[in-house]
This record gives sequence, C-alpha cells and structure tokens, in this order.
Amino acid sequence: MRVHVADHRLISHKLTYLRDKRTDSPTFRRLVDELVTLLAYEATRDVRVEPFDIETPVAPTTGIKLARPKPLVVPILRAGLGMLDGMVRLLPTAEVGFLGMMRNEQTLEAITYANRLPDDLSGRQCYVLDPMLATGGTLAMAIHYLVDRGADDITAITLLAAPEGIAHIERELSGLQVPVNLVTGAVDERLDEQGYIVPGLGDAGDRLYGLV
Repeated sequence: MRVHVADHRLISHKLTYLRDKRTDSPTFRRLVDELVTLLAYEATRDVRVEPFDIETPVAPTTGIKLARPKPLVVPILRAGLGMLDGMVRLLPTAEVGFLGMMRNEQTLEAITYANRLPDDLSGRQCYVLDPMLATGGTLAMAIHYLVDRGADDITAITLLAAPEGIAHIERELSGLQVPVNLVTGAVDERLDEQGYIVPGLGDAGDRLYGLV
C-alpha cells in the first residue's frame, strides 16, 4: 500500500481547527468539506483518463477526459458522508455508492450493516471516504468488499490516520493483487486504550452530526 501524507500548510491549518474541541458542528462540517477537496486533489492524480478531441476558438487540439467506467466514490456511513460533498465537488461526474460500517466498541472489529453498491465493479477505480483510520478494521473490510466485487484500483482518503491502523491495513492487504493507496491529512502519534487516535480530533461522526 502506498501512503501519501498531504503535507501542505493549508491542510495543517484546517486540521488544527478540526482538532480544537471548541469548534462547533457547523464549522467542523465546513472545514471537513474544504479539507477533503484539498485531499481529493492529491488522491486523484492518477485518475484514469482518455484522449478527447476538441476545437478551441483558434485550432483543433486533443485534451483528455475521465475514462469509462466512471470512478466510484464510496463514503463509509455515517461519518464518511461529511466528506462526500468535498470529494464530488472536484470529481462531479463520478458515481456514488454507500457502505454502512461500524466498529464494535468492545471488540473494535468492524461490521457491515448497509450496502448500496453496484454488484459488478469490474475495472472501476474506487475512492473510499472515511474520516479516521484508527484500528484499520473498517477500512480493510471495505477494501476487501470492493475488491470482491471487481474493483481494480482503490484509493482511501482519510483526514487522520494512526500508525497502528496503517500497519493493520498493510498486513490485511499483503496478498491483495490490487493497487491500494492511502491519502491522509496527517499521521498522528498512536491509539489510546479505547482505539481513539491521539491527539486526534475525537469522534468524527459525533462532531459532524451530534450525538445519536
């Protein structure tokens, strides 16, 4: 797995305010939206394209357009929804599928409770959105889920990642014959005993949408 930490001062600036416990939900949502667009710029560097002939007001030329099949954006519910607008703003012609996954707070293992994805993802590039790569269980399961349906290129986009989560995914995907990339805003120090990223920013879902 290739890991890219998007080292940019604007990203660090927005992350600082996301981490601040005084940041309210409306501001948090806006910052996530802005941050994801910056991360999406890095994540889509290798998006598949094909030649496209056009005519400018001066002369014919050949440019590029997104290749088919269209890329698929997959937010992991519920917190991944907060990243969707920022992603499709940069990639508006992409299709969107949804995976409902959650972490068991006792075992820290991921379970799937909802799926709105095409049955056949053959030849598809997929962009998985999940704010926090903590233990790595949810993201690893999501990647296997997509590969089992035929996805052949996967990029995960996270706001933050923990070293333990990255290591877990690398172990889980070691035999996978599909390229997987991770683009993240920062790699933090560690996980605490409850599986939260330290220093982190708390529970992204709760900070986006409130306690439910």
